[in-house]
Order: sequence, then C-alpha cells, then structure tokens
Amino acid sequence: MAERPVFLPQREGLLLVQTARVEFPWHPGMAPVQKKKNVAELHSAAHALGLYPLLETSSKSDFEAGRRLSAFHLRYVHDNIETTVEAIFQGSKVFEFGGPFTDLYHRTPREAKLDPRLQNSGHLIAFKLGSSSFPLSPPTAFYDWLYLRALFPHRDWLRRLGQFQGFTDIEFNPAKSINCQARACALFVALEWRNRLDWAHSSFDNFLSIQSAAYI
Repeated sequence: MAERPVFLPQREGLLLVQTARVEFPWHPGMAPVQKKKNVAELHSAAHALGLYPLLETSSKSDFEAGRRLSAFHLRYVHDNIETTVEAIFQGSKVFEFGGPFTDLYHRTPREAKLDPRLQNSGHLIAFKLGSSSFPLSPPTAFYDWLYLRALFPHRDWLRRLGQFQGFTDIEFNPAKSINCQARACALFVALEWRNRLDWAHSSFDNFLSIQSAAYI
C-alpha cells in the first residue's frame, strides 16, 4: 500500500487548497505502465471517498491537459528564452557556494534537475530570476509563482480545469520533496474561481500574501 495526496481547490473559505491523503494499492516498478496502474489505483481509492473527478497532472495522465500540465512540459518565457518550468526553477537556485546556474535554462528539464552542482554547492539559500531575488519561505512560493505565471497566458483554455474536483501527481512523494505541480494547479484553479488570478499574477508580493491561506 502507498499514500499520496489529492489537492482540492476551494471555492470559498480561508483555505485555497485542501489536501486529502489517500491510501491505495501500489504497483512497484519504473515502467510507464506500472505508473499508470498506480494513477488508476489512486483515483479509484479517491473516488470511493467521494473525491472525483480527478486529473493526473503528469506525463502519466490519460488526458492531454494533464500531460501538458507537467512542469517538464509546461513552457516558461524569460528574457526571450523559452524553456520549461522545471529548468527555470532549477537554474534559479542560489546556494552557499554557487548559483544561480542560468545555463540550466537551456537544458532539458531532466538534465537541469540532475545537474550535480545542485547537490554539491552547499545549502539552498534563495532563488534568483533576472535581477529579482525570491525567499525560501513559504517553502513552495517560488515554484508555485513560476507555475502560475506559466499557466496564466493559457487561462482561457484552462478554465475547463474547473470541472475537476482535485489534482494528483503520482510522481510526487511528500516524504521526499515539497514542490508539486498538482498542488500548484489546484491553487491556480482556486484563484480563478475566486476572481483573484489577475491580482495574484500581477506581482510576487501579491502572490506571497496569499500563501498563508493556501494549503493545509
């Protein structure tokens, strides 16, 4: 058995995103077919709890929209450079002894994520994108900000996401990492529902002000 989160955007109330932790049978293995089985098991177990319909936001999704919402696929434009959210996120990290490693903006998302400098440069101390610096706290703020800005130009097409009650990412294990594209997607939907998307997108300070109410 395994446990994974389902992220639920909220139309009203203090919280923008709630997290439901769902237990389901796990199929070990790295093959795509095994991961697709795990998505199906997770969604089936969530359905039994009344959580449906759900959208898997990864390359293992059965829906094109879900596959396009992967940070490895989603495009981000910065200073006339078009790359992926994942490459921008990894290349903007600042460590005690190096960074940001902006050459990673030109790499594939997998190459950027696995660059050895990210492990060998000391503790992560901040993020820097262009001339702007971004704090480590709240822990997911910078990642979510990048994701939101990448989605924003497509917001009209993405209004269809409102048909889903929640979002999942079978690759995300909260015991090993904190940033999650499914949670960022749920946040995008909650802000759209509340007519706060334009305001949150307009500045990082605006976006930061919502973080204390974003998740539980």
